[in-house]
Amino acid sequence: MRWNILIGGEAGQGINAIAEIATEIFTSLGYYIFNYRDYQSLIRGGHNFNIISVSEKPIASFQDKIDCIVSIDENTFNIHKNSLEKNGILIKGSQFPDAGRNINLALAGALMKTFGIEKNIFLKKIKEKFPGKESFEAGEKGYNSAEKKYFLKKLNNKINLMTGSKAVALGAFNSGLTRYFAYPMTPATGVMEELASMQNKKNNLKVFQTESEIAVVNNALGASFAGANVMAGTSGGGYDLMTEALSFQGMTEIPLTIYLASRGGPSTGLPTYNSQSDLDIALRGGHGEFPRIVVAPGDAHESITLTNQALFLAGKFNALSIILSDKHVAESQFSFSEKIPSLQKIPLNRKIPSKDLVKCSSYEHNLIGDTSEDSASAILGNERRLKKYNEIKNFCNKYEMIKIHGNKKSKNLVIGWGSTKGAIIDAIADGNLNCKFLQVLYLKPMSNKIKSEIQNAKNVYLIEYNSTGQLGRLLREKTGYKIPEKNRILKYDGRPFTSDELIKELKMRGVK
Repeated sequence: MRWNILIGGEAGQGINAIAEIATEIFTSLGYYIFNYRDYQSLIRGGHNFNIISVSEKPIASFQDKIDCIVSIDENTFNIHKNSLEKNGILIKGSQFPDAGRNINLALAGALMKTFGIEKNIFLKKIKEKFPGKESFEAGEKGYNSAEKKYFLKKLNNKINLMTGSKAVALGAFNSGLTRYFAYPMTPATGVMEELASMQNKKNNLKVFQTESEIAVVNNALGASFAGANVMAGTSGGGYDLMTEALSFQGMTEIPLTIYLASRGGPSTGLPTYNSQSDLDIALRGGHGEFPRIVVAPGDAHESITLTNQALFLAGKFNALSIILSDKHVAESQFSFSEKIPSLQKIPLNRKIPSKDLVKCSSYEHNLIGDTSEDSASAILGNERRLKKYNEIKNFCNKYEMIKIHGNKKSKNLVIGWGSTKGAIIDAIADGNLNCKFLQVLYLKPMSNKIKSEIQNAKNVYLIEYNSTGQLGRLLREKTGYKIPEKNRILKYDGRPFTSDELIKELKMRGVK
């Protein structure tokens, strides 16, 4: 059984509080959830909503159909009423005219009663999150007002629940990160906030908010030069400002990891919505030729693992690593039953100024760091950097650079990366589709296995959140294969795919 619950209202009305209560209670009872957040770049007003999918089995997306609408304002119902199932449930804020600022807690109570959650479980959560008599009374009043329609029994599943931002922060912290630099920019800000909350007197982690993105990356390089384990975070517009320093990293070989959380562009674009349009700049941002690593997690669990690998590779090879995420992965809540992985600590594979004489120059230089502009030094420098990239690629083969999902024997091959993962996997399962999904985790370097998978397929399909098929172009560059125009499923309105939307798109193209 699977349910989709939409919670909507104006910014500032406490929508996320309802969602947080619901998701935590559902997961504590052993249910898998996926929580999608849709909001405008407004502090007050407008229309915001969350869609929470709840299931007895693993899920990583939401569906078009809505089983329950929790409508704080009338506008939410008017916008989404056509998505409500015929026998769906409507819980309206107008039912609680005297709730005041605690109307969200009253609605949370009604929602929990509707799904058969025991009263003591709900009220315990209210006390934990919103201590105070008024909050408790509003929650209890909401609970008592509703009738049970569903009866969710406790399952034996042990579920972890976290956003992609929390997962990146956890992966970085457990890898031994000591310095994080960032300037607030949606949707990258979540990692800065999560890491800031992890600082205490017992660890060596320090989080710095600098005055600009240029200061962010230069501070990070300075700290890394001095021996710190560093990471810097930003979104597309901030990454643009960092690219000169990325080239500086390429010449100096000071280890650096960048967390790049994409949003809709160009320019300010859609600042609170999703896009995968920053792949090209992640791969090529910065002048000159120098090695880099680009990884793209598709959910929270992968965000932990790939953050660790990116930091490890940057430290081992004194290279640039980029963790390419986006709004959908960063801000959605994922549930998973896998254990939190044990992680490699960031290695120190270089001399540091406190112990040795260290020279770093933005000019071409010889092996001891002395500036040189002769042709022999230029050749040796370029060949050394190229050799390092080949060493990185060979080393990365020990990692899971791609994943194969679905029917591994199918001749229908779907290729995607990052946040398309959840909807693709759910679409294959829900639609009982005969296809194989190749998820690309390492965008640079790329796995040689991708070419053989394409060669063994009869039909190849591309799914991305951008308007030009950037992964498709990269695959053509690396494999020589051009995915047919008719087989490209691209979305660029800032909203993620739903699983049923992808079922229709793939069936239209002959996948059954």
